[in-house]
Amino acid sequence: MINSYQGQTQILVAVDCIIFGFHNDELKLLLVKRDFEPEKGKWSLVGGFLQPNETSDDAANRVLLQLTGLDDVYMRQVNTFTDPNRDPVERTISIAYYALINLEDHNEELRKKNSAHWVALADVPELIFDHAEMVKMAIKEIQYKTSIQPVGFELLPPKFTMRQLQKLYEAIYQEDIDKRNFTKKINKLDILVKLEEKDMSSSRKGSFLFEFDKEKYEAKVQNGFSFKL
Repeated sequence: MINSYQGQTQILVAVDCIIFGFHNDELKLLLVKRDFEPEKGKWSLVGGFLQPNETSDDAANRVLLQLTGLDDVYMRQVNTFTDPNRDPVERTISIAYYALINLEDHNEELRKKNSAHWVALADVPELIFDHAEMVKMAIKEIQYKTSIQPVGFELLPPKFTMRQLQKLYEAIYQEDIDKRNFTKKINKLDILVKLEEKDMSSSRKGSFLFEFDKEKYEAKVQNGFSFKL
């Protein structure tokens, strides 16, 4: 049988993971300093090359597990980047994914071992190749998803205050939100359970803690809703 693939150019395929976390009212991005050429020593997203026995989803999950120790996180594909000149060494196609993780859950030792750093979005340094474009596209996708599904909540601890939830939305949309209007809209979604417990760290009076009604939450994920600021 004639091999019709003979003579075709071999192209590398990579995955790049845009990993977001939420801490101290800020949305943060997990970055590494590249330890090989080209662009050695410069800031980069976390990534790796697709192996022969992997799907791109498999590869992205492998990269995330190696860096954070987490294997069950919210991860979605952003886009495929195919500019012939995006990598100066070899023709490389990159499939970009974004992931949302709770900073309290990830393995801190793995992060340190891989010399990875959490950087606030406002302080993100210059990134290699087209990684800045990947981050920009991921943020736009999260903003869109958050308007139709309860997506960003993966960034919160299991119990949280209404203030934390509002700050998360403000971090995602990168704008201030009116407190009364926000509370009204969130309550209308009917996906929160108000607990008797309080967070006493913010004030003497304390703030009530909430958690998600898992059944209603999953229904909203499946069926969607409209949340407009």
